[in-house]
Amino acid sequence: MFENILQKIIDKKKSRLIDLKIKRPLDSILEHPADAMSYYNFKQAIEKNMSDGKISLIAESKKASPSAGVIIKDYNPVEIAKIYQSKKATCLSILTEEDFFLGNLSHIYKIKLNSNAMENTGITLPVLCKDFFIDIYQVYLSKYYGADAILIILAGVSDKIADDLYNEALKLNMSVIVEVHNVEEAKRALRFKEALIGINNRNLKTLKTEINTTYDIHSVLEKHSGPLISESGIKNKDELLEIKNKTNIKTFLIGESLLKNLEKNSIFSVL
Repeated sequence: MFENILQKIIDKKKSRLIDLKIKRPLDSILEHPADAMSYYNFKQAIEKNMSDGKISLIAESKKASPSAGVIIKDYNPVEIAKIYQSKKATCLSILTEEDFFLGNLSHIYKIKLNSNAMENTGITLPVLCKDFFIDIYQVYLSKYYGADAILIILAGVSDKIADDLYNEALKLNMSVIVEVHNVEEAKRALRFKEALIGINNRNLKTLKTEINTTYDIHSVLEKHSGPLISESGIKNKDELLEIKNKTNIKTFLIGESLLKNLEKNSIFSVL
């Protein structure tokens, strides 16, 4: 029987949010903004690379995933972020979903404690809060913990919820990645003019990856004014360069392939 993994994750997220909103009402978050947090412009960092003709790497950090299980037993997101920065990654993607990826918003907070935007020291890479956003409450919460960008997965939300998430994030001066998995979603994504659009090669309902997803969807998105991203399933430098050469996409979100070989991964050599 077909099991919709995405729906399972979203159902669990809804349940968690009910409890979280009781423990931490939105008013309490708004009353105590994280003013001392260091923030960076996620979209701008990628656009600068685009204008310079450079490849951008959004390097992902996660302890586990539904498809791979536990990836790193002794998971230290701060140390991984430092390695990514030393390897010239452009931005960070931090998985914060608790039940299926074993993430936590505190992982972003810990990274930002090692950052000083005023002095441009420490970990200075912009951070994407990689989670399953279904409620504007999450946008404010992610900002509070130090996120510079959020992810909207169109397969998981209605147009109304997507609009609300997008608009709230822009109000908070956050960048937005709108993620798509098929042509229909790609067409829906085009109205988010200020967003980055990510093509996820992994079907979140089945967890299967297919690099051809980027090729199949790319033509629909070519007129989008913002950066396009190829996400997931990219195993090595050669696959990355093949996508770049066939589509002219120059931004890539990669996690598992990097995490399994952090020190000597050929992917870093394209940066």
